[in-house]
Amino acid sequence: MHETRTTSPEAKSQGICVTQGLETYLVGGAVRDQLLGRSVRERDFVVVGASAEEMLRRGFQQVGKDFPVFLHPETKDEYALARTERKTAPGYHGFSVHAAPEVTLEQDLLRRDLTVNALALDAQGRVIDHHGGLADLTARVLRHVSPAFAEDPVRILRLARFAARYADLDFTIAEETLALMQTMVAAGEVDALVPERVWAEMARALCEDRPSRFFEVLRECGALARLLPELDRLWGVPQPEQWHPEIDTGVHVMMVVDMAARLSPDLEVRFAALCHDLGKGTTPAEILPRHHGHEARGIGLVDAVCARFKIPIRCRELARITAGYHGLVHKVAELRSATILDLLEKTDAIRRPDRFRQMLIACEADSRGRTGHAERPYPQAAILLDLLDAVAALDVGAIARQAGEPRLIPEYIRAARIAALKTARRDIS
Repeated sequence: MHETRTTSPEAKSQGICVTQGLETYLVGGAVRDQLLGRSVRERDFVVVGASAEEMLRRGFQQVGKDFPVFLHPETKDEYALARTERKTAPGYHGFSVHAAPEVTLEQDLLRRDLTVNALALDAQGRVIDHHGGLADLTARVLRHVSPAFAEDPVRILRLARFAARYADLDFTIAEETLALMQTMVAAGEVDALVPERVWAEMARALCEDRPSRFFEVLRECGALARLLPELDRLWGVPQPEQWHPEIDTGVHVMMVVDMAARLSPDLEVRFAALCHDLGKGTTPAEILPRHHGHEARGIGLVDAVCARFKIPIRCRELARITAGYHGLVHKVAELRSATILDLLEKTDAIRRPDRFRQMLIACEADSRGRTGHAERPYPQAAILLDLLDAVAALDVGAIARQAGEPRLIPEYIRAARIAALKTARRDIS
């Protein structure tokens, strides 16, 4: 066991009386991030030698049914009784939990996923390291604590997410850990994952600065082919080198999702960027490297992914229109005004301009997510927003009154919108 000293958050906590006499340790991510010099997102504590009855008597509020976790009555930090776990069935929920006063800190840390997450900080400011976490933190290695890692397939997703979170620090995956993950995938463990949990981890990974690392790790261990075959099949699919110097579609999509992360904090935009080219994975081999019709094919694939993981409607809607219309957005300067109006109407841009702006950001990420294009301007977005403003400024009510007959109203409105687009395009040019 290695011990070192650092500042103890426990000494700073409020309401110290309720923890007086308890053997408490700050554990997990808070210790890891503090040692990495990162801001601490949340603080979790382990309590050794106590019972649920004692925690309740001290005023803690119990949460969770599977194991004893308690909220501090003032700070609302989580305090969990030290526990061990035993695998009883496949999947995420198949565990038997044993929490009792005799469970030691070392036993509790042994059940954790990665060595860098199996660190603890005591009330005197000492880092407790039973499993080599400090060495792996210094070496920037993600390594499983014990063979028990294989008992929970969610740990594959968590490791991939940590790889994305710390991509700027160049963390690598220990060879034996990657091999274990591959064995888990081959054994069908990821097939037992709850869809909502997969999406929860994916969404968190998409919100990191370099989300591509999450999907690359899943691909390395074989989990991507089981969870997202629509995305996995894009690697090895060629694109015209004239437009895509990176050629490989899978490589391109990873560049696009990272560019989307650079351009927008919105989960919807990043998910749309991830899914924008799914249709290229179903392009007939005889027409490669061209991908005629991939936009229309992509919409159905987006629907399939969203249904499988019960992805929120706002993400699905933006991903659908981005997949279906990004090609037209790129070519806006070449389109007829009538076609531009069709684009605005089919994407519901007039009624939902904010979502349309999000789509344009995803399209910009697609354009700039190519080798040698990262710093190039994307004037299409500004052009389309100006054209949208011109259409939205029309007095539809007045136009409808000019039509005279109700059956003529749509025709009059369309004609007025096309005329407004033509005028605006002359002004822009």
